[in-house]
Amino acid sequence: MADRPLPPPEVAREWLETMTLIRRFEERAGEMYAKAKVGGFLHLAIGEEATIVGSVRALRETDYLISTYRSHGHALARGTEPERVMAELFGKEDGVCRGRGGSMHMFDLPRRFMGGYGIVGGNLPLAAGMALACDYLGTEDATLCQFGDGAANQGTFGETLNLAALWRLPVVFMVTNNQFGMGTSLERHSAVTDLFKRGEGYGVPGIRCDGMDVVDTYETTCEALRQAREERRPVLVEAITYRFRGHSMADPEEYRTKEQVEQWRQRDPLTTFGERLSAEGAVPEQEREEIDRRAIETVDGAVLFAEASPFPAPESLYDDVYVLGDQVQGWYSIDERAAGVQRGEDIGP
Repeated sequence: MADRPLPPPEVAREWLETMTLIRRFEERAGEMYAKAKVGGFLHLAIGEEATIVGSVRALRETDYLISTYRSHGHALARGTEPERVMAELFGKEDGVCRGRGGSMHMFDLPRRFMGGYGIVGGNLPLAAGMALACDYLGTEDATLCQFGDGAANQGTFGETLNLAALWRLPVVFMVTNNQFGMGTSLERHSAVTDLFKRGEGYGVPGIRCDGMDVVDTYETTCEALRQAREERRPVLVEAITYRFRGHSMADPEEYRTKEQVEQWRQRDPLTTFGERLSAEGAVPEQEREEIDRRAIETVDGAVLFAEASPFPAPESLYDDVYVLGDQVQGWYSIDERAAGVQRGEDIGP
């Protein structure tokens, strides 16, 4: 694919800065997980920075973004402070979700980042609901929904695309095709490997972009959002990318060879985009080194912030729980209505 023209130098520089920040943040997050500072699972987006930044920069501030459990980079690209994202990974009170969401459930409503979701394919119907709200209210806002290639085989994929096309909703569905559904390669889990064609049977046109090229991803997403916004119809975009690390930090990566990973690393989006910027005089190599230094400094500060942040107080355990009390008969893992009560005991009406 021929290189698309670069954006203005100040825009290109900002894209490189954000991609670099995501890379350094993810690397440090992996280190913190290894030190047991981060609980649960941790899914890193190292290698997918161009897909994240290119697509997010195509959005307007009032558009909605919803992603998968690999969501740290999306929050950062949408403008969430690195300190609050790192604190959320640490499960701390100053995290973007007060430590309740953790790695897989980042959420930042003021920036219309509607969260990461741990259920594969679970975000697609929610994205359609957001687009329906935009249509119902008569706004020009659109929704970008990102999900992995494995999620394209979930029942929610077909159901959501069908309704989105039927109701002519302003939503762009982006398949982040990183070649593997967890540890299963694309050709082993999908009969049709050209995933951008998968929406045709539902009335959803598809286009493909090079997810390792931030400029191509941006331009393709802009066109998809234009169609969704102006023609009031959903569009399916397939971004071809690759993750350099395992599915999660617990992944031994026995399903692919080191040679394959190294081959894809030759297309590292930070390296290729940075070298192109230097070659075309937009960002000199010395400035690229300064951008990297500042990103590392920012991430160092985020770790210190997360370390200093307190854990949520135990008495806040039930904060923001929808139903708690005698309105609904049932049991909770902790019941404070009587001293010494154990799960399953009869405590009367």
